[in-house]
Amino acid sequence: MSTPTDTRQDVFTTQWQHWHDAHEKLRSDPHGFLAVTDLHWLTADPAEFAGAPGRWRVADDAVHLTLDAGESLLRDGVELNTPEALNADGELVFGPIAERDGFNLGYGQSVLELAKRGGEYILRPRDPNNALLRHYRGTPSYAPDEQFALAATYVPFRQPRETTVGAAVEGIAHVYQAPGQVKFKINGQELELTAFNGSAPGTFQVLFTDQTSGGTTYAANRSLTFAAPEDGGAVSLDFNRAVNLPCAYTDLATCPLPPAENHLPVSIAAGEKTPFEREAAA
Repeated sequence: MSTPTDTRQDVFTTQWQHWHDAHEKLRSDPHGFLAVTDLHWLTADPAEFAGAPGRWRVADDAVHLTLDAGESLLRDGVELNTPEALNADGELVFGPIAERDGFNLGYGQSVLELAKRGGEYILRPRDPNNALLRHYRGTPSYAPDEQFALAATYVPFRQPRETTVGAAVEGIAHVYQAPGQVKFKINGQELELTAFNGSAPGTFQVLFTDQTSGGTTYAANRSLTFAAPEDGGAVSLDFNRAVNLPCAYTDLATCPLPPAENHLPVSIAAGEKTPFEREAAA
């Protein structure tokens, strides 16, 4: 006979499974990060790149592109290689683009991600036929466990703190405004994590490692997003929903690393594990 505890765990597991399935579907998008084939760094010198048309250069904090006649490039479904869209030098101009921002351009069955990372402009073709995407078989995860769904407290800083962190790619750094910390307990041990603003409005994100990192979970980082407090500082940290960033799957990612204080001295045996793809490459 089932007990109230069994029923609660069943509901918790079902909710986690729905979330997990949706997250995997998003990750498997034909033009998601598993479709990235190259990482090109744009400079002031015009250059041609594999998987992309034309010649690309950076000038005055904008990207300039010269296309040949007959080459097609779309933005939001609209053809860009038209006389009306070109500047006096016959170029398309994109930007300025804000740090950690970007957009996609349509190129045949692929898209070209144009973005700024670490103060530099990058171009990443995303091809739905990329082998990493075609052979993707899902990400292993710990079984959902309610003990890692924790009540926590968000404590804002007096002023947001500019926080510089490293990146999965050498030579660049990411700068975030950290609005506060989130404090919680595991097995009676008081812990805290510096939080950054999440990508969705009304959310925060923590980047962290723990004692499972480099073992069952990816060594460099994991990420957990949680809702901002509605009233007071009470928030929920469900580490069962801790996920890998793109750098766990491909070396063509520029993911941020956790700030030094976010290396937890405990094992968080919850959430996503090291991807099969990274284990195969080791």
